[in-house]
Amino acid sequence: MEKKYLAKIIATDSDGLQMISACCSGAKVKISDIKFLQSNKIFLISFSRTKIETNEKEKKINSICKFDFVDKVKSKNIDQNDKEKVLELIGIDYLRNKDDYEVNLMFNDNAHIILKMEAIEVRLEDQNEIK
Repeated sequence: MEKKYLAKIIATDSDGLQMISACCSGAKVKISDIKFLQSNKIFLISFSRTKIETNEKEKKINSICKFDFVDKVKSKNIDQNDKEKVLELIGIDYLRNKDDYEVNLMFNDNAHIILKMEAIEVRLEDQNEIK
């Protein structure tokens, strides 16, 4: 059986975050696939994306993006009761404050999720290919 190469990108700085942002641009995410595990300080987002980093434009995969050290999550223009609504991720950006980072997940329709993080620790892990 041929083992499919599944990406795993770990970002701990702005370069890594830009790489993850580029890989996730255009990814589709359902509201119900966004979770904040407050007691563990983990924010998870699961989405389907096009595999751009290997130039396989027609290949769609399910991926999970995990953010560690998340203290607070704020969302703008997202109806959390509309669990089936699908958003498109435009990109991920961040600001450095004195003591922490503010990571901004930008979606279509001017929707945002802002994560307050102690440090940048983000993992993008592919789960499986969408046939």
